Parts: sequence; C-alpha cells; structure tokens
Amino acid sequence: MSTLEKVKELREITGAGMQDCKTALNENNNDIEKAVDFLRKKGILKAAKKSARDTAEGIVTISVSNKKAVILEVNSETDFVAKNKEFIKFCEDVTNNSINANTLDDITKTKLSNNETVEENLTKLISKIGENIKIRRFEKIITDDYISSYIHNKVSENSGKIGVLISYNTSDNNISKELAKNICMHIAALNPMVINKKDIDEKFVDKEKKIILEQLKDDKKNPNILEKIVNGKLSKVISENSLMEQKWVLDPDLSVKSAITNYAKDKNIKFEINKFLRIRVGEGIVLSKSDFKEEVQNLAK
Repeated sequence: MSTLEKVKELREITGAGMQDCKTALNENNNDIEKAVDFLRKKGILKAAKKSARDTAEGIVTISVSNKKAVILEVNSETDFVAKNKEFIKFCEDVTNNSINANTLDDITKTKLSNNETVEENLTKLISKIGENIKIRRFEKIITDDYISSYIHNKVSENSGKIGVLISYNTSDNNISKELAKNICMHIAALNPMVINKKDIDEKFVDKEKKIILEQLKDDKKNPNILEKIVNGKLSKVISENSLMEQKWVLDPDLSVKSAITNYAKDKNIKFEINKFLRIRVGEGIVLSKSDFKEEVQNLAK
C-alpha cells in the first residue's frame, strides 16, 4: 500500500486532517494502528473508532426460528441496490436458510428454495443487477432462553441498516417482551461492547489507560490526584462500553441495570440478559471518496 493510500485509510478511520494523518504515519513507521493511537494521544481525536466510517452499502437481515436466530450482512455497491426488492428477497432467503451454517462457506453451499446453491443464486443476481454483491459476515444465537430482535432503518420487516439480537431469561415472557425490545433498541443506539464491565477485554483497558496517561503527561498535579483522574476517566470509558452501566436510552437518569431492576420489580418478574449481537452495515469497510484527489492536490501545493 502506497503512502498516499495509507494517509487516505487513516483519514477515513479517524476523521483527522490530511496533514495530521501524514505526520502520524511518518512518526510511526507507516503503522496505521499506531498512528491512530498517536492522533488520540495528541488530542486530535477524542476516541478511537473501531472501524472506518460506515460507507459501504447493503443490508443486515435477521431470522428468528424458535430458539435459534441468525443475523447476516450482505453488501452492495450502492444504496439503490440495497433497496431493490429482489436483492432484499435474496438476502432474507439466505438468512432464513443459514440457521445451521457455521461458516460463510457453509452458507454459500446451502441450497435455496429453487434447489440452487446460494453461490449460484448470487452469481445470477450480480449478473442481473450489474453490481458486486458480497455476503460479508453472520452471527447466530442458539439458546434454551428467549430471543428478541430489532431492525433499525428498515427496508423490510426483517432487514435494515442495523440489526440486534438478544437472548434473555425471564419468569414471564409475555410481560418481558416489551422490555426485551427496548433493550434491543438501546443496543442499536449506543453500541455497547459487553454486557457487564467485568467482561471488558483487558487489552482494551490497558490501551485506554496508556492513552489517558499520555494525554495527562504534562499535567503538574499531585501524583495522587492524577491517579484519581486517570482511574476516573478509565472507569467512565469502561462504563460507556458496558451495557449494564450505560445510561438507559429511554431515561438517561437511569442505568440500563437500574431500568431492568425497576421493571422487574414493578412487574414482579425475573429478567436477565445472556447474550447480544449487533451488526451495522459497512462497519470496517473503507470506500474511496470523490474529493480525495482534490485534497491530495491541495496538500501537495
């Protein structure tokens, strides 16, 4: 990958300016991951993004069948195709037939209702529509508990731009369905990493701590006070990425944990989340920007 291509990719990931990205790469031997941390430490961006801007098109589709559920992302080149009824039907057919798949390769070999494989149907669809289409990723839940789902920015009942699944245990599902659906909506909006803060990856915590320390390295406060500041900032980062600690989207005065506790107490039921999945179309995909050439030319001047 050329230097300009790396500058472009770093800019897409961070949103930082061209010159800042160029400097960050020069200072870090063209290592993009290290360059992202460099920009954060310099205060040029407030938080690292896990992926590039969500610029890829396509849809996320969900299929729930008894105690099994699948969430699948299929990408297209344009949003126009993502709204195409034939494209949507293909995606939903694939999802409905992916319950027993374990890998993407399993999915491509699965036969659909016309007795042709997903791969064969995909080839025909690409030829007919005239755009590249890719089955990118899928995840599934198999459980003895209950399942709830939510689609954001719908193009159909089961397809849209963000898909969420949760599995949960409850003593009365008729009463709990409303709460479960609201939790799915919350996850779609606030994108937690884990259910409980104890489950946060230690590598993530260590990385965040190093960045906070670097940001405060010139602070002249007493070391004991600085330690409290670091711990406070780190605690906030962990809480913001933990579902149960996040502010409840329907009432920011409550945490999700408090909202669940209050609901369960009010309805006299038990309720516990066991797992969640969230996929947003285009996470981690970088596409070319039409104004990139102009920006490079301006930078060269």
